[in-house]
Amino acid sequence: MINTTVNLDQIDFTETDPGDLLESIRIRGIAIPVQVLRSQDRFVCVDGNKRLTACRLLRNEKPGVDRVPVFIKGDYSKAGCAFWGPKNHH
Repeated sequence: MINTTVNLDQIDFTETDPGDLLESIRIRGIAIPVQVLRSQDRFVCVDGNKRLTACRLLRNEKPGVDRVPVFIKGDYSKAGCAFWGPKNHH
């Protein structure tokens, strides 16, 4: 899993009612990164549709909310061969 930030416009997600998250993100920002999968040059939300919807609603009001902290699931591209350890020889 890679932990980074991504522009909100690069993430495909389903808009849902953010409920209480809207006010929380307005005050504190996103506390828990959104989980995404890489899909060519974009990302697909796996967990965090409410957080992303809140960010979209707040983007004109709160500076910086258009950069979203994400965990990119299943992306081992930056892990290198040492990631798998010395005993993996296939």
